Parts: sequence; C-alpha cells; structure tokens
Amino acid sequence: MAEKKPDYASLKKGGFMRQKQKGYFSLRLQVVGGNLTAENIRTVSEVADQYGKGYVHMTSRQGIEIPFIRFEDIEEVKEKLSEGGVKPGVCGPRVRTVTACQGSAVCPSGCIDTYALAKELDAHYFGRDLPHKFKFGVTGCQNNCLKAEENDLGIKGGMIVDYKEDVCIQCGVCVKACRENALATEDGKIVIDREKCNHCGRCVKSCPTDAWEGESGYIVSFGGLFGNKIYQGETLLPIIKDKETLFRVADAAIGYFEENARPGERFRLMLLRIGEEEFRKVITGAYYGRD
Repeated sequence: MAEKKPDYASLKKGGFMRQKQKGYFSLRLQVVGGNLTAENIRTVSEVADQYGKGYVHMTSRQGIEIPFIRFEDIEEVKEKLSEGGVKPGVCGPRVRTVTACQGSAVCPSGCIDTYALAKELDAHYFGRDLPHKFKFGVTGCQNNCLKAEENDLGIKGGMIVDYKEDVCIQCGVCVKACRENALATEDGKIVIDREKCNHCGRCVKSCPTDAWEGESGYIVSFGGLFGNKIYQGETLLPIIKDKETLFRVADAAIGYFEENARPGERFRLMLLRIGEEEFRKVITGAYYGRD
C-alpha cells in the first residue's frame, strides 16, 4: 500500500502548520478570548508530553501551539484533544481566533464583557473563508490592553455618559479622573465637552454619588495591520450602543472585504487600493440599519 501523503493545504486550514523539520507539524489551538479551562490546560499538557516534545508555544495573539506533532499522529492528537474540550485552530485566509482582554467580568476598568462578546464573535465568524486572514480583537476600555487598532476589526468598550446635576455634590473627583480634559467646573457646576469625551467612563466609575450614569457601548476600528506593513485601525463610526448594530456593522465590513479584496490582499491594503469612500457608505448604512 502506498504511503499516505500529507494534504498540506487541508492540514493548514485545520491548524496544523508545516515545520521546517520534515514530517512534523506545529498545531495551533483555538483559544477564544484568551481563556482556557483547567481541563483544557491539562489536556494540552498531556498531548504535548505524549505527542510533542513536552512544551507549548504561546503566540502573540493569545494562542497556544503544540510543536513537533508527527504526521502519523495527527488523527490521534485531534481525538485526544477533543476528549478534553480542546479544538484545533485555523491558519490561512480565513477569520482567525478572536482575542480579548478580561473586560468588565474581572477588570474594574472594563466597560464591556469582552469574553462573552469574543465567544459570540467566534461562533458567528471563526474559520470563515476570505481572500486573506481577518482578525478580531476585543478590549474592555480605553486603556486598550488588547490593542484593538492592530486588528482588521477592533472593538473597544466605552460608555455613553449622562450627568445628573441634582445628585452631584460638586466634589470634583470626576474632573480629576477625566484624562481628556472633557470635564470642568464652571459657576459651581460640572460641564462636559462632548467633543473631547472619548467614552472612557472614568467619570462614572469615580463618582461617589452616582451623579454620572454610563451606558456601555462599542467603539469599532477598521483596517488595523501590524505585519510587513503597519497601519492603525480607524474609528469611522460613532460609538455603537447595542450588539445587534455591532454585528450588522461587522457583517457589512467582512462582506465588503469578501466582495472586493483580491486573493492574498489584506483588508487595509484593499481599502488603500480602492479607497474608503464606498466602504464608509456601506458601514454607515449598516450602522443606521439601512439596506
């Protein structure tokens, strides 16, 4: 019987990346929002010991890779991982693993539940075939630990703030907390410059009397690229108030990329080639719910 030859394209699509060492693959795992359970970690450890060389590589995008998997062990490795709730990731021209910081579930600065959103984005988009790779990143607030603007589509938590003068004691804590100089005390009252406000929510979190109320929202950036060429993602829309609108905008952005990019062309490079004007119209229409 002839020896079965690797289908490298299919293996790469399933997370098995060809190593420089002949016959070996580095397996990229699916790690959503940077979270793994203790069971997941034990399973990865066992697989690395039994089928690899006893170590894993932590990637720059919260991923885990198990190097030195032999071609003949691949099916057994997948079965073993599945028993521990671990799935292979993806490589190549498709939506990659969604990254996220810890967000409001853990971090006091967080304005949104980043992990919950990362799971929803993953369920909706992960592995979708596109002209080139496409990356989502979710960060909980303006501290931007996850560096949202590095991603093709970055999502940053923010707050739409509202001031209740009747419960304000004029302590000035919010004015000191604001890093954008958007707040000031004038004639014994707190005033806000909406043009300067970056939706960080620090006024809400610092106020001792709840004179500030905050409605969580999503600040979305488009076209980040940090590889051979570097571009910072641009915020082209007002803060998004609800998840339905967020997904409508994300659908529009990915659909535009799918329809207009050339094979092997990143999202930002497509926008540079054809211009942003039409893209802005498409995502603005999605933002306002227009077809």
